[in-house]
Amino acid sequence: MERPAATSGMRHVALFVEQFEACEHFYVDLLGMQVEWRPDPDNVYLTSGNDNLALHRAPRVERGEPQRLDHIGFIIERHEDVQAWFDFLRSHGIRMKTEPRRHRDGATSFYCLDPDGVTVQMICHPPLIGKA
Repeated sequence: MERPAATSGMRHVALFVEQFEACEHFYVDLLGMQVEWRPDPDNVYLTSGNDNLALHRAPRVERGEPQRLDHIGFIIERHEDVQAWFDFLRSHGIRMKTEPRRHRDGATSFYCLDPDGVTVQMICHPPLIGKA
């Protein structure tokens, strides 16, 4: 059997979060995503125009279970904006895991934590933005 045509990339992530309102604030008010759909008080679907992040209030039976996701990443168009994002998020009390740095592959990024402890990478990676 032949493999189907390539996908258009991973553009949807769904997270169970314990601090539902704080996470919505982080992704909407700080990162600039927009609410696309709120089917009920325990679920919200966010977008930045070309992706979809679903936040689901963690059911009581799942609270405290370890997070199995390594990290999610947001693409930044210009290398110099990575530092600006770092400064902005830090000024809003967001916990940082790393300082901004240039990687061997030419990307520039840093890692921080959302209010629920999910690792978020802010990254400028030339192949993903079509710039070398």
